[in-house]
Amino acid sequence: MASIYDHAQEMTQSLGSRLHAMRESRDWTLDFMAVRANLSKAYLSRLEAGERQPSFAALCAIAKAFGASVATLFEQPDESADCIVVRGGSAARRSANGLTYVPLSGSTKPFNLQPIEVTVPSDRTGDETYQHVGEEWLHVTEGRVKLTLDGRIHLLERGDSAHFDSRLPHRLDALDGRDARIILVASPIPIALNPRREVAEPTTGLVG
Repeated sequence: MASIYDHAQEMTQSLGSRLHAMRESRDWTLDFMAVRANLSKAYLSRLEAGERQPSFAALCAIAKAFGASVATLFEQPDESADCIVVRGGSAARRSANGLTYVPLSGSTKPFNLQPIEVTVPSDRTGDETYQHVGEEWLHVTEGRVKLTLDGRIHLLERGDSAHFDSRLPHRLDALDGRDARIILVASPIPIALNPRREVAEPTTGLVG
């Protein structure tokens, strides 16, 4: 049976991982976070590494820096619930295929929809296209995007959306020399939008 000490250590490690993910999702450095929370960089580093248990005063300062409640720092998705709530800034930023993205659902349930927020960098290199089973819907929230789909180009402005069969070769590029941001919802379930095509082999991810 785990001891109280073991449980405390587990909680400390979990909190540290969550603090790191929340900071990284905002692209904040430890130096920047230290200034916002009025705490030392070394102290914050040890908290994120799970090497130190924070005081309540420190938790309040960190929560205020994030614009969140203290409870949010400890909150974990309830996988038994019918509704999974993901707090803003709680997910870590990830990278794939020259894009960066943040998952907008923390569920491990077998849901069909996979929503993410994607940043398309202005300096994205290459011209590779991507294909995977299912469909995608995207909505441009910042900047302008060039969607190349099966050899055809679609220019999308802020507020525009696109919905397509993701078995078709596709690629996203930012325009005007500035990063673009989109909300993308993917469904890996095969669809029949284009029966003339065979299902493509899945790629490394749903981000193109």
